[in-house]
Amino acid sequence: MKGVSVTVRSFVQTGVDRFNNPVVMPIEQIVDNVLIAPGATQDLEASRPEGVSVAYTLHFPKTWTESLEGCEVDLPAPYSGTYRVIGNPGAYMDVNTPTAWHMPVEIEAAHG
Repeated sequence: MKGVSVTVRSFVQTGVDRFNNPVVMPIEQIVDNVLIAPGATQDLEASRPEGVSVAYTLHFPKTWTESLEGCEVDLPAPYSGTYRVIGNPGAYMDVNTPTAWHMPVEIEAAHG
């Protein structure tokens, strides 16, 4: 198996604005060899009849050791788009994952 390259965008607070709201700077990193497992789409609530939520599960390689909490991920075609990481994904123990991947990461994007 061979994964694809994705862009992970994390955000670092660099200060506050005049209203005391955080000012953040995005930091992008390319991660190679990420597996993409398409998920089911689902309709959003009745107040957004044209809305749909798209979810995927990414499988990050063992070379990735940083937190993904609060990050966004850009996927290549045919999944093109920016997706939000759900929660704070954790890795399986390496002894229980003989392949190159050990961290399932759920992502989502809402459209409409």
